[in-house]
Amino acid sequence: MPIKAAAIIGAGIAGLTAALALARHGIASDVFEQAEALTEVGAGLQISPNASRILDTLGVLEALRHVWLEPEAVHLVSGSSLRPVASIPCGNFARERWGAPYGAAHRATLQNALLDAVTSNALCRLHLGRHIDIRDKQALEQAAGREFDLVIGADGVWSKAHAMVPGAPSPLFSGNIAWRFSIAEAAAPAILNETSVTAFLGSSSHLVCYPIRENAAFNIVAIVSGSSTSRDWGAAGSKAQREQMLRGFSGWNSAILRLLENQEQASFWPLYEMKAGRWHNGRDTILIGDAAHAMMPFAAQGAAMAIEDAFELAGLLSARTPAEAFELYEKHRAPRIARLRQRAAFNQFAYHAGGPIRLARDLVLSLRPPQSLAADMDWIYGYRAIG
Repeated sequence: MPIKAAAIIGAGIAGLTAALALARHGIASDVFEQAEALTEVGAGLQISPNASRILDTLGVLEALRHVWLEPEAVHLVSGSSLRPVASIPCGNFARERWGAPYGAAHRATLQNALLDAVTSNALCRLHLGRHIDIRDKQALEQAAGREFDLVIGADGVWSKAHAMVPGAPSPLFSGNIAWRFSIAEAAAPAILNETSVTAFLGSSSHLVCYPIRENAAFNIVAIVSGSSTSRDWGAAGSKAQREQMLRGFSGWNSAILRLLENQEQASFWPLYEMKAGRWHNGRDTILIGDAAHAMMPFAAQGAAMAIEDAFELAGLLSARTPAEAFELYEKHRAPRIARLRQRAAFNQFAYHAGGPIRLARDLVLSLRPPQSLAADMDWIYGYRAIG
């Protein structure tokens, strides 16, 4: 018997996408979010074709087209010499090869587009500022005043919905810190490319930069090895932590070092990933997105996996009981998530390589044409989610 209503914990990208995807199949949902308002969290994100294709199906992509940037390419560049290492074409090439656009936007832009779609959909109800003791489905039913067939935990790394799934994954600090900040286009140094995504590579650290067109700014993420026991994402970071970050970029090009030294408002984001664990309780509760499988950002697929998760789960739930859908979902999604983890780990090794390994990396990449590098991404970007 198909389900009629679902409770969704968390109104981030995963939760809002899940509400829209369920509504597409005639399934109502109540989205519970403990924050009083959905404010800007994080900074920029990249929306690859495997995700933008889903957003188009859900009627959200059109709201992004007018404001986001479709980068011409993703460039890999030496952080010390600024010498180009390799490039993967995007823009029209992405549309032709993968059948959907590759875009870059502020995270708030995507979240607001999803939010507008959810609040205008009669099958979706959003509850902000709801501090609910999530012990079981009955607690949510009492809060909403109606019964649910299942609960979807889409509340991120520090998920409260984990309490409803025995053996759920637990967060593990990765040993890496992301420092995030933006800089106005008018103040940006000439080394930043106004039309593309650029990843500057160095030993044990790297820097990703791309324009956020709607903010007339560049989004910059500096990732470096570090230590932390903090859960306070978005904090300013201490003086000692900033000094540790700058040491991670010693030996880099002076223009990049000046860029980092002058950003006193850069936010401190310890990067956590999920240990292996159960994604569902086999009955009425399932975890999606970072709550199930947070991974390192070296493949730039965190938001895309949340969108894929939500869309495919909704499709499976449209004609099955929750228990049946959960088993099929995990069997279908787990291999893709595992492969992406491997890709992210490989990218970390390649991006942070030093010495002879770095030289070998640069030589191998320089010998491969852009179309060959793009072919390596077919299994990620060309993926067509079932839903």
